[in-house]
Amino acid sequence: MDKRRGPLRHGMVKEADSRGQIPGTPPSARPCGKRLLVLGGGYVGMYTALHLQHRLKGELAHGAAEIVLITPDPYMTYQPFLPEAAAGSISPAHVVVPLRRVLSKCRIIIGEATAVDHAKRTATVTTLATEEEGTGATELTYDELVIAPGSISRTLPVPGLAAYGIGFKTLEEAIGLRNHVIEQMDIASSTRDPALRDAALTFVFVGGGYAGVEALGELEDMARYTARYYHNIKPADLKWILVEASDRILPEVGEEMGGYAIRELRSRNIDVRLETRLDSCENRIARLSDGSRFPTRTVVWTAGVKPAPLLAATDLPRNSHGRLRCTPRLTVEGTEHAWAAGDAAAVPDITSDDPDALCAPNAQHAVRQAKVLAENLAASLHGKPLKEYAHRNAGSVASLGLHRGVAHVYGRKFKGYPAWLMHRIYHLSRVPTLNRKARILAEWTLSGLFKREIVSLGSLEHPRAEFEQAAGGGTGRNTPKPPSGGGGPRST
Repeated sequence: MDKRRGPLRHGMVKEADSRGQIPGTPPSARPCGKRLLVLGGGYVGMYTALHLQHRLKGELAHGAAEIVLITPDPYMTYQPFLPEAAAGSISPAHVVVPLRRVLSKCRIIIGEATAVDHAKRTATVTTLATEEEGTGATELTYDELVIAPGSISRTLPVPGLAAYGIGFKTLEEAIGLRNHVIEQMDIASSTRDPALRDAALTFVFVGGGYAGVEALGELEDMARYTARYYHNIKPADLKWILVEASDRILPEVGEEMGGYAIRELRSRNIDVRLETRLDSCENRIARLSDGSRFPTRTVVWTAGVKPAPLLAATDLPRNSHGRLRCTPRLTVEGTEHAWAAGDAAAVPDITSDDPDALCAPNAQHAVRQAKVLAENLAASLHGKPLKEYAHRNAGSVASLGLHRGVAHVYGRKFKGYPAWLMHRIYHLSRVPTLNRKARILAEWTLSGLFKREIVSLGSLEHPRAEFEQAAGGGTGRNTPKPPSGGGGPRST
C-alpha cells in the first residue's frame, strides 16, 4: 500500500505530472494509475516485468497501473550462450530476447537511467531522442522502483588494457571476438613476418571463471576446426593461454571438477597459468607476473564484474562492494517502495548456516528472485503480506568446448560428455520463450549434420566504412578505425 496515494484500485485517478511524463508520450496519454518503474532489461528486469504484467493484468487494462522499463538495449541477452554464439554454434539473433515482443503490456524506453532520487521518487533518464533534441536528461516520476541495472566488467589499471583488451560480456563483444580470432588467422596466413604471425596466433584469456573458461574452450574448438581450411596453419601453431590470479579455475564446480577442467584444457595444449596476473599488455605484448612475455594481438579480459555505475548515483543504501543492501523480501533495506535483485542486490541467503551469507550474483538466483520480487511487489500494492526469497544452490555446470564439460549438481559430479550434455539441457530449459528454445534446438541439430561456418564478418561492425572511403574520393581519411587489436578487416 502506498501511504501517499492510497491503495491500488481500478479507475484510480491522480493528477498528471508533466515533469514525470514518459518521453515520447502526449500528456493526455499518461495513465492515471501507479507507475512501476523497472531500471534494466536483463534477467531481473525482464522477468520481473513479465511476471508483473501477468499479475497486474486487470490493473494494466483499466489504467490503474503502468509498467515502464528503461533499458539501453531493446533485448535481453542470455549470457550463458555467448560462448556458443562466439563459436558459431548458435545464431547471435537467437541468444537475445526482444523485449517489446515479450513485454507487450509494458512501456519500453530505450535509454539509460543516470541517477535516482528515491526521496523524491524521480529517476534521471537519457534516451536517443534527448540526445538528438539536445534537451538533456529528463526526470521521470514513479511510485514503485525496481532497480536491476546488472553489472559491468571489473577492470584493473593494467597498462595497455584499455587500448588492446577485449571484453566478453555482451553479444557485440562475443561476435566481435569471433570475427577477430578468424581475422588473426587470416593475418597469420598471409604475412611473411614470423613475429607478426606468432603474435596473431597467440590468444591470451585473463580470468578463470565461467566466462573465461567457456569462451576459451569454445573458441579454441572453433579455431582448431577452422585451421584445416588454411594451407599454412596447423592447430599446433595456435597458442592459447589462460591466466588466473587464484590457485584454481571454475571454483563454483568444486576443487575436484576444477582440477579436471585444468587437466582437460592442458591436454589440448592450452597453457593454464594459476596464481598469475596480467601486469601489462602495452605495445601488444602480454607481460605476466611470473615473468613470461607473449607478443599477442588478442587479450580477452574476463576477470570478474562489478555493480553498474547507476547504483552509486542513487540515495539508496549500499554495502562495501557497492551492491544495494536488501532484505530477504527483496526490498531495499530501510526503504519503502524500492526493490532490487540480481547482480545489483546484496540479498541475504537464508538457506545458509552463515548469518552473513549472501546469494551469489548469478543467473540461477536472478531468475528466481525476479519471480518472488514481482509477487511481492504485486502483493504490496494489494495490501497483502510479503514472502521471503529462499533457494538453495542446485549446483553448477560449465562447458569446456564441444562434447566436453564439468558439472557439480545436487552433490553429484559429472565430467566429459555427460556434463556437456547437462550444460546444454539446463540452459536450453532456462532460455526464455518457446520460440528461442525451438530455434536453438534446431541449430544444434543442424550443426551436428553440417560443417561449422568459418567466415569472419568483421566489416559488419563498420558498415559505412567502404562507402565513406568511396565518397571521400578514395583517400580513406574518413574511414572509421576499429579499436586497436579489434574486429574489422582494416585493423591489420
